[in-house]
Amino acid sequence: MKARGAVLSRRNAHSAMVSDWKMLKAGDTVEVVKYAHVIAAGRVEEVSSSGNVVWLEHSGPGVTEEGKELFMKSDGVVLRRA
Repeated sequence: MKARGAVLSRRNAHSAMVSDWKMLKAGDTVEVVKYAHVIAAGRVEEVSSSGNVVWLEHSGPGVTEEGKELFMKSDGVVLRRA
């Protein structure tokens, strides 16, 4: 028998943290998490070749061209699949 929590549900597996940002592709939907709070959400526009920087196109109503933002691993953020 597996220990409690050892098996991820489909929802939890899909929303798992992304440890290697290089595995993300343009168009993937993610949430940006810092200090256990979602600070942004949207689609990946571009990932740096080093995998330490990601451009995110924010989703939601009323988002304009300025709805794009850069996030860096060194800022202490993590990405979670949405």
